[in-house]
Amino acid sequence: MSKAFVREKEEDEDAVESSSPLPQGVKNYITPQGHARLKNELMDLLDRERPEVVRTVSWAASNGDRSENADYIYGKKRLREIDKRIRFLTKRLEIAEIVDPEGRETDQVFFGATVTYANAEGNEQTVSIVGVDEIDTKRGRVSWVSPIARALMKAREGDTVTLRTPTGAEELEILEVRYIPLE
Repeated sequence: MSKAFVREKEEDEDAVESSSPLPQGVKNYITPQGHARLKNELMDLLDRERPEVVRTVSWAASNGDRSENADYIYGKKRLREIDKRIRFLTKRLEIAEIVDPEGRETDQVFFGATVTYANAEGNEQTVSIVGVDEIDTKRGRVSWVSPIARALMKAREGDTVTLRTPTGAEELEILEVRYIPLE
């Protein structure tokens, strides 16, 4: 394969990684737990994973012909991936604004709230409103800029809010608002 195609692909990957799910000019809110998780990932990449790959690439380079040396080729590719992730994490941590919602005493929905709501059919669901770098839909973590979070924001227990979806508007009743530590 031509190196021109490889470079073009790498540039495309950089563009995808650097695009931000945050609206322009908005702060990167994050919970203390999310901040710690990103920082731990960055430290692991810097202190453990990157040095291991550098050792492998160095060893592979010392073996001679690099054009057909799989350890060298794939090691360099992995090193680029690691460096790209390090740059991304560093930028995200630099602009992060830590918001600790734990212990907040209100029934109003703000960043960090864990909200239980019911739809018109009575199906209950619980979501926690977190930063864009902490999204985990399997665990009920949604970004504060997501449509569901925007619909819930500033509402109180007992309120009914309207969630606009592609299939139409849906009424949601807020059953409970809690500010609990997220693991």
